[in-house]
Amino acid sequence: MTLVGWLQILVILAAVVAFAVPLGAYMSKVFAGERTILAPVLGPVERGVHRLAGVDPAREQTWLGYTLGMLAFNAGGFLLLYLLLRLQGVLPLNPQGFPGLSPHLAFNTAVSFVTNTNWQSYGGETTMSHLSQMAGLTVQNFLSAATGMALAVALVRAFARSAAPTVGNFFADMIRATLYVLLPLAIVTGLWQVAMGTPQTLDASVSVETLEGGEQTLALGPVASQLAIKQLGTNGGGFFNANSAHPFENPSPLSNALTIWQMLVVSTALVFAFGRLIGDKRQARAILATMGLLLLAGIGLCYWAESAGTPVLAAAGLDPAGGNMEGKEVRFGLAASALFAAVTTGLSDGAVNAMHGSFTPIGGMVPMVLMMLGEILPGGVGSGLYGILVIAVVAVFVAGLMVGRTPEYLGKKIEAKEMKMAVLAILILPTAILGFSALSAVLPVALSGLGNAGPHGLSEIYYAYTSAAGNNGSAFGGLSANAPWWNTTLGLAMLLGRFAYIVPMMAIAGSLVAKTRLAPSAGTFPTHGPLFVGLLAGIILVLGGLQFFPALALGPIAEQVQMLAGKTF
Repeated sequence: MTLVGWLQILVILAAVVAFAVPLGAYMSKVFAGERTILAPVLGPVERGVHRLAGVDPAREQTWLGYTLGMLAFNAGGFLLLYLLLRLQGVLPLNPQGFPGLSPHLAFNTAVSFVTNTNWQSYGGETTMSHLSQMAGLTVQNFLSAATGMALAVALVRAFARSAAPTVGNFFADMIRATLYVLLPLAIVTGLWQVAMGTPQTLDASVSVETLEGGEQTLALGPVASQLAIKQLGTNGGGFFNANSAHPFENPSPLSNALTIWQMLVVSTALVFAFGRLIGDKRQARAILATMGLLLLAGIGLCYWAESAGTPVLAAAGLDPAGGNMEGKEVRFGLAASALFAAVTTGLSDGAVNAMHGSFTPIGGMVPMVLMMLGEILPGGVGSGLYGILVIAVVAVFVAGLMVGRTPEYLGKKIEAKEMKMAVLAILILPTAILGFSALSAVLPVALSGLGNAGPHGLSEIYYAYTSAAGNNGSAFGGLSANAPWWNTTLGLAMLLGRFAYIVPMMAIAGSLVAKTRLAPSAGTFPTHGPLFVGLLAGIILVLGGLQFFPALALGPIAEQVQMLAGKTF
């Protein structure tokens, strides 16, 4: 680790917070239905979309109506994307002549992009037509992110309102998120990416002469438009197979810094918007402090592990600088690679600028653990906020047990119903990860896809299902996942991680919004200070540690011990 490396990390994180504060203020006005600076331009567009879709934003929905509307909308999106991928070979804008996807790959891909996961069992430049990339994957990048934002806002309203029957209108919230937040940011940052060298064209490829005098064909396409929203919406699916390690997706250290900024800015701004919408900015600062402390710890551990290198490479003289550069881009280096890995998994983004399977065992464990904690640091767009609020409900309940008082959070009493739903939501992740991992660890049809033996092969399995259930999308590179078993089970894990979590979360919102919001009393446990930050961070770590430590001990921890003894896999 170096001082320069840490300065790179801190400057990028500071730039995120500096922009997220005003963006959060803007977003709070958007979701409160107030007039914003973009209203003169986008207001008529919004009203036109409402008329075409038959949406009345003044007609609000109960938590059940909101949830059913969201589920129906996403089911329709899945069906349309599945059909587009299956029929790709006979549709236009396919200059490469790619055939339609197989049933299991089309299922996996459609589920992946609808759930904001963007797991990719394919190489984009060798599988997807321009139409599939633009009308299918890019569109879902907007809609899945907007869905997450709408759900987060619904839960925030449940805390902010008092004795109310409704939590908003899903379709109106999703349209606002798309038009007023995601689309303007995507246009600006997409143009910025083009200026830095990212392609944006309908051409299929270009032939160039190499330095040795040979000829090489380089794949092209509408890259920048997909890249902008894949990062802003914490989607992460790459136009190219190498994702953000590809020089067309991530040409330079400057574009790499922009990419990390894009990943973090909307999720961070949502936390600031949360503070304004509930009328207490201190609560937002407490939530953000918890996220920031745990994320910085993950960045530091990953950076340290990769800087320490491996004894095997050191003995061979292959890491003279003292670091593990295997699987990393020289133009980014250790600090930017460690930061990217922690950010993309602390979020539910999944883009990669280095191959996580080539990290040291502990370095590779960090992104895995950040996903196992629920991807709430700061988490995906929307999903990170509602995820940490569910854990905050558990935290205040635990605090109430310790002091013998009825727990409250943001003026709402937390009772048996909320706790049952919170526990049900929290159990989704370990059930999907450990259940599918156990099956895959013993079935020959699953084991045939592994690229490594021993604990590293087990880590490939854990990482795949953790990424899928956490709606992340990154992977250890050794797994060959384009097979019926993996595509089907990973698709099911994605569905569970997204929608099986959302339903109990929205049930909590429905219960809370009907309760009267109470003023703080002398017996109210304060949830805006350092004590609550420590409690919330402790609950997050205890939940992740108790559920997943045995699995980690058999995977990356065992591999680290054997690596220090000179054995690799």
